[in-house]
Amino acid sequence: MFRSQTMSRVELIIPEQDVIPVTEALAASGAFHPILSRYVSAEEGAGQTGKWHDWINAFSALERRVLDVMEALGVDEGPPPANTPHLIEPGVAQLDVEQLEQETRICIQELGEEQEHLGQLQRYLRQLETVADLDVDLDKVRSLRYLFALMGTIPISNLERLRSSLEHVPFALVTLRRDEYLATVVLFGAQRDAEILNRAARSAYLNPLNLPDRYRGTPQEIIASIKASIERAQEHIGSCQARIGQLHEAKIDLLQLLLWRVRASRTLAQTIARYGRLRYTYLVDGWVPVPKLPLLQEKIKQVSQEVVVEIDPPQKRGESATPVALDPPAFMRAFQSLVTNYGRPLYGELDPTPMLALTFPLIFGIMFGDVGHGLFLALLGAILLSRRVRPLRKLANFGVVLIACGVVSIIFGFLYGSVFSFEEVLKEIWLKPQVDIMGILIITVGIGAALLSLGMVVNIINNALVGRWGHLLFGHNGVANMIFYWSLLGILWNVLPGMLGLEDSARLPEALVGILPIVAVAAGLVVVFSEVLANLVEGHRPLIKDSVGNYLIQLPIEAFEILISLFSNTLSYVRMGAFAVAHGALSQVVTGLAGEPGGLGYWAVIVGGNLFIIGFEGMIVGIQTLRLEYYEFFSKFFSGGGVTYHPLMLIPREE
Repeated sequence: MFRSQTMSRVELIIPEQDVIPVTEALAASGAFHPILSRYVSAEEGAGQTGKWHDWINAFSALERRVLDVMEALGVDEGPPPANTPHLIEPGVAQLDVEQLEQETRICIQELGEEQEHLGQLQRYLRQLETVADLDVDLDKVRSLRYLFALMGTIPISNLERLRSSLEHVPFALVTLRRDEYLATVVLFGAQRDAEILNRAARSAYLNPLNLPDRYRGTPQEIIASIKASIERAQEHIGSCQARIGQLHEAKIDLLQLLLWRVRASRTLAQTIARYGRLRYTYLVDGWVPVPKLPLLQEKIKQVSQEVVVEIDPPQKRGESATPVALDPPAFMRAFQSLVTNYGRPLYGELDPTPMLALTFPLIFGIMFGDVGHGLFLALLGAILLSRRVRPLRKLANFGVVLIACGVVSIIFGFLYGSVFSFEEVLKEIWLKPQVDIMGILIITVGIGAALLSLGMVVNIINNALVGRWGHLLFGHNGVANMIFYWSLLGILWNVLPGMLGLEDSARLPEALVGILPIVAVAAGLVVVFSEVLANLVEGHRPLIKDSVGNYLIQLPIEAFEILISLFSNTLSYVRMGAFAVAHGALSQVVTGLAGEPGGLGYWAVIVGGNLFIIGFEGMIVGIQTLRLEYYEFFSKFFSGGGVTYHPLMLIPREE
């Protein structure tokens, strides 16, 4: 099992002129976990730190502007730089951003205007194509002095609506062309009724052909002129896009560096704004892993000899405010995330990640034993781990969990004699859960008892590490409770075979059987009075927090709760055997539905049924495995509530 790194508290007194380079050095060390100063709060120096709050707002605005330019040029953020960039002042960064915006704005604006112009030309062309075969000078139609004429397209369903709305006005509606949905029409009327005619046309959704005055002649002549304009517009757009592409290539490195530099500067300003402040100095508190203290001191000395560094002795175990620095091997990170999803270990507690990495696949494999299904999960895990499927790259670390669960499922598949739901292809090495139901249930309860005992052992070790000797001896998951639990297991082991009609050749020796009830009662009484005994050993007073009367009333309830808790925790592991039985039963259902071998339908049922078992039952088994780990196993030793170790970094690092 892992233990978190030993931490020391570090206090720094930084001269005002050195605060920026020293903060950069703290970030460069990758070891300093800043906290609020114990002596001077950041609020007390709010008047003097207003500069940093102004810088935070300025850098946030500059970051948005840089991102806008990058979006316009099609530049992505890129990976964080290998070396953390130094602080850039907001005024300097603003000059760079304004220059980039100006260079970009000209090209982008010109491109947008030309694309809008092209769109308008294409709309003109679509309208004119409906009347391309008319031999009419459209300019003459537009310049009629006494006659109103409006050409355009209208939905066919609205033709009657237009006619009825103009029944009191002299008009003529000429249909030039009609297809399934639209008609190309010319609406004629008197100029004195132009307003009425326009209003009626709009209400009937007549889309008028409004050509600029520069387009004159017949529809064919205007179409030829518009096509020439479209070609020129497309050439201009191509030229603008080429210039933008050149600007993209020329500015990509500058934009990415500027973005990360602005972000780093904002983080630096946010960090300094939280420092304690005196008149001419900054007071900084934080935590550092003991092995990294020399590196931190070296980084600080490289930038300033004026910084006062005070280092407290290594922190005692069990301090809840001390951050927990966990650094498991890469292949353990997915299991680590399962642990931290439940809670982070307190400083000094054992990290249960290695135990989870062993017990999680074991519990899963017992419930999901099948050679084929396990092979499928292992292959899926290998695909995730390879990072070749882009949408699944964020789940790459969980490939290790799937591979481990798949391998153990394969092992139990051979033990159960099951492969892709076929129960007769392989001869079982151990047993078939759906046949020997009682056997698998008793075995899984035994495995559960072993895991609960392991949890108590870990709890004893954790209490020894922090010096809580009273809890180690008398706590609900301490030595006394373990003796009580094992005594009860011994009694059950001796009487259970007879109750179930099983062979009793493995019963305990008579001498041991005779003392087990005495040991169980004695250990149970110790656990019931654990509060008093633990406080007595650890020197805490008063021995009883509540009144003696209330305490005595609660004792029977607490004794019953302890007994029921042990019983229910142990029986919870029966679900391992139950799911193993259910897995075998589902496999039989699939093969039964498939019928006689042969034919497409048979294999469709086999493939579909196996995919259903892998997907649906695999998900349920995974949830049940987590439940057993979290609520039965972890509850015996894992208090959680630890503080996450977040070393100061101006630029986040990719995992």
